[in-house]
Parts: sequence; C-alpha cells; structure tokens
Amino acid sequence: MTKPLPELDAAERWRLLLGEAGSASLGACGGTAGGMDRALAWLYGRDDTSQGNHNPDDVLDRHGGIGPSPITVPEWINQIHELFPKETIERLERDAIERYGIDEVVTNLDVLERATPNPALLQAVMRTKHLMNPQVLAMARKLVEKVVRELIERLAKQVQRAFTGARKPQQLSLQGAANQFAARETLKRNLRHYDPQRKRLVIQKPLFHVHTRRVLEPWQVFLLVDQSGSMLNSVIHSAVTAACLWGLPGIKTHLIAFDTEVVDLSESVNDPVEVLMGVQLGGGTCIGKAVGYAAEHISVPRRAIVVIVSDFYEGMSEHVLIGHVRALVAQGSIVLGLAALDERADPVYDKELAGKLVEAGAHVGAMTPGQLAAWLAEKLK
Repeated sequence: MTKPLPELDAAERWRLLLGEAGSASLGACGGTAGGMDRALAWLYGRDDTSQGNHNPDDVLDRHGGIGPSPITVPEWINQIHELFPKETIERLERDAIERYGIDEVVTNLDVLERATPNPALLQAVMRTKHLMNPQVLAMARKLVEKVVRELIERLAKQVQRAFTGARKPQQLSLQGAANQFAARETLKRNLRHYDPQRKRLVIQKPLFHVHTRRVLEPWQVFLLVDQSGSMLNSVIHSAVTAACLWGLPGIKTHLIAFDTEVVDLSESVNDPVEVLMGVQLGGGTCIGKAVGYAAEHISVPRRAIVVIVSDFYEGMSEHVLIGHVRALVAQGSIVLGLAALDERADPVYDKELAGKLVEAGAHVGAMTPGQLAAWLAEKLK
C-alpha cells in the first residue's frame, strides 16, 4: 500500500476542476491541492484545441495560464507521481503523450540523446520505462548507467571510509608507503641526529603509521526494499548501496524488492542498472511477507542484519510483520527499519507502525546511504 494521499474538501475539488477560472470565487489552491493544480495546469492549461488531433468534448474545461513554465517534463512526471493516485497518473501520462504530443522522455529518441543525465531524469525514466519502445528504452538505459555510475562513485568512497580501519599512531613501522609517513614521530626519534653546524636533521630511521583493517567474520545483510511508487528514491539508492556493499570481505549482500510479492534480486546485486530497469513500481505492499522471506534465508541468526526500507504503510496484517520482527530479534538477528534511503533522508512514514516495530525490538530511523554504511560497519566489527 502506497502512502495515503491527503483528503481534499469539496471546495478544493471544484477548484481543481475549474482551474484558474475558479480562483475568483474559491480562492487559490494551497498545499497539496496547489501542487495538483499547478501540475494539471501545466498539462491542460495550453492551447490544445489548435492541434485538431483530439476530441474537444474530451478536454477538461480549464482556463489555467498558458505562459511558459519552468517545469521540465521529467520534473512534471515526478510531481504527478507524488501527488496523484495510480489511475490518475496513467490518464495524465496518456493525455500528455497522445493528446498533446509531450513525448520528450518516453518516445523521443533525439531528446533523450541530448538530455543531461541527472537524478530527476533517472526517476522519470524509472516511472515511464514501461511506455518506451525498445530503441528509446536502450537509450534510456544508457542515461540510467551514467547517473548510477556517478552515485556509486560518491557512495563507494563513503563505504570505503566506513569499512577501513582507522590509523593508529602508536603502531609504527620502519617500512611503509609515502602516504603513511609519520612526520612528527620521525622528527622526535631523530632529533639526536641534528647537525647544528650544517643546520640539518639527518633522518636515519624514517617511521610510518601502520594501517589496520577490520577483519570481518561472515555476515548476511538483507536489504528489503519497498517498491511502491512513493519509495522511488529509496529504491534507487538501495540498489546503489547494495552494489557498493557487494564484494566487501565477510559480507553477503541480499537485495530483495517487494510489493505484495517478493522478488529476490541478489543475483544481480552487483549490477544496479539491471536491478533498476527490472523494478516494477507501484502496487500494494506486504512488508511482513518480505521479512518472512528474509528470515527463511538466514544462515546464522546472530550474524544477520535485516534492513527494511519502507514507508511502513503495510497493506496486509500488521501482526504478521510484528511477529516476524519479534522472532528475528529473539534469535539474535538485528532488524533496522529505514523510513528513507536517499541523499536527503527526509522521512515520511507511518509512525504508529514504526513505533510498534521499535517495541518488537527493531531500530527505526532515517539514514542516507553513507550513514547506513557507517552504521553497518559499526555493527559488523
């Protein structure tokens, strides 16, 4: 179940139907209704009747402004997916393509070839890839690869820092690389070799810091990712995070996507592009089913971490989910609930259910991918 949309009162509904023409008597829309109105005006508030390629009776009688808008097509697609229910989104996308010829993202190969890869475009591609023909889809995949590569390059550095042992100054060696040179300790140890006449310090025994790495015993990390439409940012960053964790010594990473069904993507965890192009956004949500699946695949309970990335709007029985979490904690596994997993980590989630999971022994919060890597590194000592 996706995040519930806010209820609109009768005045707001009429204002959305009438568009700008209704502002005189109903006033301007604010909040969520204002965002809806701007998104609808961007599409329907244009002089479409001059195109002559549709049925005029099928056009909403709106009188929104038709001046230039700073909203790009990818931004508009992302906005409607955040503001409207699934059936409305499908109608808006169909009207944009079929009625108004707004096909920059899903059908126009030339536009995609000129597009600058960025996170907003990645999200738009993820949301509309099911509408693309094979040729456009191939180009879209290249854009996805570029954005994902940039995300991985940034996150990989954070993961490396988190999982690399800290330098210990008290451990010194007579051998080492240039970047390990212990300048202060070397000066102290060689002061007796200072030549006052020549005003030179002779370094007879250069010293180097010894870098240590944490030795990890085998652990299983399960990333359970809610693939409902409202979780798109977290889906993207979960796939990237799993790719960065894959191959680390002592860690076996499992990536599992779920809605009402569970899809194990662990075999493709080292290829986040393949993962993202295969994800089907939308649909219901059964978190308990995904947690149960992970529980069945745990080898050593006390060396397993189950990370649930979701908004916690459970579409099935809450008791199933809570029961699985309680059982995992009782057997010694660690359960972490993440309400967000993107660069901003702005949490929007069902706080009531999250509170029940905390009572069952889970840790619940919001983390960026880098923060998650640091948290995992701490737990895996």
